[in-house]
Amino acid sequence: MSITAEITSGMDVDHHESSGETKSAMHTWRYRHHFTYKADQGKNIIVQCNLCLPRVNLLSTSKTSTSNLKKHLDRTHLGCEARPDVKRGRRKEEHNGDESRHCQLKKLKAEIISKCMTQTKIDQLIFNFIVEDCQSFYVLEQPGFKKLVSGLTDGLKSMDRVTLFTKVDQGFSRMREELMAKLTNIQYVCTTADIWTANSRSFFGMTCHWIDTQSLERKSAALGFARLQGRITHDTIAGRIHDIHVAYNIESKVQTTVTDNGSPFISVFKEFAVDGQESDDDIGFYENVSAVLEGEPEQDMLLFLPTVQRCASHMLEQIVTEDFWQVGMDAAEEIGKMALVVPAVIRWNVEYCAVQKIVSLSERELTELCARLEVPRMQPEEMAFLKEYVTVFHPLAFALELFQAEQKCYLGLVVPTVLSLKNKLNEQKDAATYFGDVINAIVVAIDVRFQELFASTEAKIATATTPQFRLWWMAASDREEMCSLLATEASQIDPCTIVEANTSRNLSTIESEDDFFSYGSPKPTVQIQQRGVVDEIRKYVEGTGKSLECLQDFPRVKQLFLKYNTTLPSTAPVQRLFSQKGNLVTSQRNFLTDDYFERIQLLRYNSNVCTLVTE
Repeated sequence: MSITAEITSGMDVDHHESSGETKSAMHTWRYRHHFTYKADQGKNIIVQCNLCLPRVNLLSTSKTSTSNLKKHLDRTHLGCEARPDVKRGRRKEEHNGDESRHCQLKKLKAEIISKCMTQTKIDQLIFNFIVEDCQSFYVLEQPGFKKLVSGLTDGLKSMDRVTLFTKVDQGFSRMREELMAKLTNIQYVCTTADIWTANSRSFFGMTCHWIDTQSLERKSAALGFARLQGRITHDTIAGRIHDIHVAYNIESKVQTTVTDNGSPFISVFKEFAVDGQESDDDIGFYENVSAVLEGEPEQDMLLFLPTVQRCASHMLEQIVTEDFWQVGMDAAEEIGKMALVVPAVIRWNVEYCAVQKIVSLSERELTELCARLEVPRMQPEEMAFLKEYVTVFHPLAFALELFQAEQKCYLGLVVPTVLSLKNKLNEQKDAATYFGDVINAIVVAIDVRFQELFASTEAKIATATTPQFRLWWMAASDREEMCSLLATEASQIDPCTIVEANTSRNLSTIESEDDFFSYGSPKPTVQIQQRGVVDEIRKYVEGTGKSLECLQDFPRVKQLFLKYNTTLPSTAPVQRLFSQKGNLVTSQRNFLTDDYFERIQLLRYNSNVCTLVTE
């Protein structure tokens, strides 16, 4: 009688083997009770896994081996589900399973070790917590914090404040050394500077920016975040800027320092910049500085500052917050013989976004909003005015966002952006119902405030060496002159800084008579080099690629791009340094000294370019 004929669908392995057939390897297997016999299949048998029920899972295994079934248990039912039958085959199963269990234990031990918290890891996590969130050092002494660390780490302890101070010193020294090492290999840098006052404290901040020569990505770091005490004079600010440049050994690499318009920095650079030719216009008091700028610079101070670049973002904000209101103020003075007091607008783009969201509401949502605020519902004329306000000023808001984008914003972006802004404003003039005169006033204000930038040779070269624009933004009559200017600038670049697209052969190797003999003076070589510069400029200007990657094919143009586009058009980075969540507020309640507060801020800001690791 065959095995298939004598078994039924519910017969288990024990029943099958008691029928008198040849015993299989499962006869002495300790896990045989987890399977039910189903059928023969040549040298194999088909069984059903009882642990997989109610899902029917049929498995095939050799009559002489149970390895396939054991793998199924290990993969699917490892743990309390798959228990051996202590009455069957203990010795044989122990022998067969020793190697498997050893591998599993070894793997489990490795996972536990890798996940195990050590005191070093805990100290590093606490250090990051203090720096990244600007937490008070006194939090380490709080009983609840100590219990939290101990409970989460199974008995490990939190470091004390003395240890934290030591680690901050070590981290700051390591960060400073790493940053200085990075700046050593950088040829051109730009710095931004600003002064801010909060909680009756004034702070001086400075950031540094450069472009990676390989990836052409913008890199940024904070250089200073110092407390200013006493009266703030011109020589004090100049001394701060000069000292930071010298401390990081970048005084000869700084192309420009970007500052706000109307800030005390304008007059400071007028006094101390090497090529300073700033006009007296827009030199005013900076509204965030509580102390008074006074006093003449000391005669014996030998301070030389780089040229200053006025913040393009601030100029756009001034056009809206000052020139826009000036239209209404002039009309009121002419008609009513009165002067208006206009509320100060700190950040116009925040106000614009608020109005934009209001006009995006449906009529039902706007009615509900007015009811909740208990204000009269807006009339159709008022909504039409706000909608036109959003439409007219949308290009300006977009330009402002471009200038404040740190990573992808260069000086070469400013001129094309402002020119495009003027064109888009003029296009809306005829269709405007309420803002026709305002558009005219803003266009005039753009010409006045950006006049110096439009005439700047540096800004023109920065724009021309940006592949996105090249010479397309210029009048056709001016392009030939611009090509000559680029060729002149390119020919003055230090040859050592140029990495040619195709490296020349080694002239020290004599391969033929032509390599041995020298003919005439080196003048033809110079002429060939000049022709090479002109050819490169021509090919670049005639190109159509807009990606920065195409600069890799034009090494001299790339060097010009690095030199002139390292400059940022905005002080947004240093403003972000001041506006980091909680930094100026928590400094008062954290009871940190000025030195340690500055170190925490610099560690925090530079964590993206330097390693935040302590010993």
